[in-house]
Amino acid sequence: MKVTIRRSGSVLSAYVPKKDLEEPIIQVEHESLWGGFVVLRNGWWLQLPDLPKDTCLPVTVEAKKLMTDGAGIAVQRETS
Repeated sequence: MKVTIRRSGSVLSAYVPKKDLEEPIIQVEHESLWGGFVVLRNGWWLQLPDLPKDTCLPVTVEAKKLMTDGAGIAVQRETS
């Protein structure tokens, strides 16, 4: 799914145009942001592509929504 990542002050957020959804990013797997997962405030986990650390924001990327088990651990990727 297409996701736009942007920064407003010190807050990162993700906007999903297809869902008209914008949520703050509350957790990142890698300090550099790219190549790992992020967790949105609404509970969604997104796998971001591996981009250079100095990628300018805002940027629109192809992200994959991850499914989680009851403990909040990513278990597999959704097919859609």
